[in-house]
Amino acid sequence: MTVPLVPLGEPRPQRADAVRNRERLLAVAREVLAEHGAAGITMDGLAQRAGLGKGTAFRAFGTRAGIFRALLEADELAFQTAVMTGEPPLGPGADPVRRLVAYGRARSTFLMDHLQVMRATLDPGGPVPASGVEFTHTHIRMLLVQADLGIADVDNLSVQLSVALDGPLLLALHNPPPATARRVGSLEDSWQTLIERLCR
Repeated sequence: MTVPLVPLGEPRPQRADAVRNRERLLAVAREVLAEHGAAGITMDGLAQRAGLGKGTAFRAFGTRAGIFRALLEADELAFQTAVMTGEPPLGPGADPVRRLVAYGRARSTFLMDHLQVMRATLDPGGPVPASGVEFTHTHIRMLLVQADLGIADVDNLSVQLSVALDGPLLLALHNPPPATARRVGSLEDSWQTLIERLCR
C-alpha cells in the first residue's frame, strides 16, 4: 500500500470505543518502540500494557506487522501534512529549489528514522509497507516545474529523483558502515549536493 496525497473524503465510521482502543494501542506501541525498539513489541505485550484484551489488539491491527504499518501510516500522513501546510522551506512559501533541498533532506531523515519500523511492517503475504513514493513524485515534479530549470523532460527526472527517496528501496540497499568508518556525509547532504548541482 502506497500512501497517496493527504487522503480526501471521510473515512469509514468506526465505533467510538474501537477508535479509542486503537489510539491507545498506538500510543503504547510508540512508548515501547522508544524504550525497547521494534523487537520489544508483541501483540500480547502491547495489549497487556494498554490494559486491553489481546482480541482488541488483533481486531485493531490484524497482525504484529499491522501495528507497524499503522505507526508508519500515521507518521507518513503527518509528514505529508507538514510538506503541504507547514513552515517554509519544507512547506509552501520558499523558492522551489530551496523546497527541493528541504524536502529531500527531511524525507531522508524521515526514512532513516523509520528503518526499524519499515522492516517490521514486512509480513509474508501482507501488503507492501507505505512508502509515500507517489506523494514524493508528485511533489518533486511540481517543484521542478516551478523552478523552471530549462529541462524538457521533468517527468523522467522527477521519477529518478523520487527513486532516491523511496523507503522500501532504501530499506533494501542501506547497509550502515562499521562504527570505525570515517563519516564524510549523510544521505541528507548527498541529496542537497545533487539538487544544488542539478539546479546550477
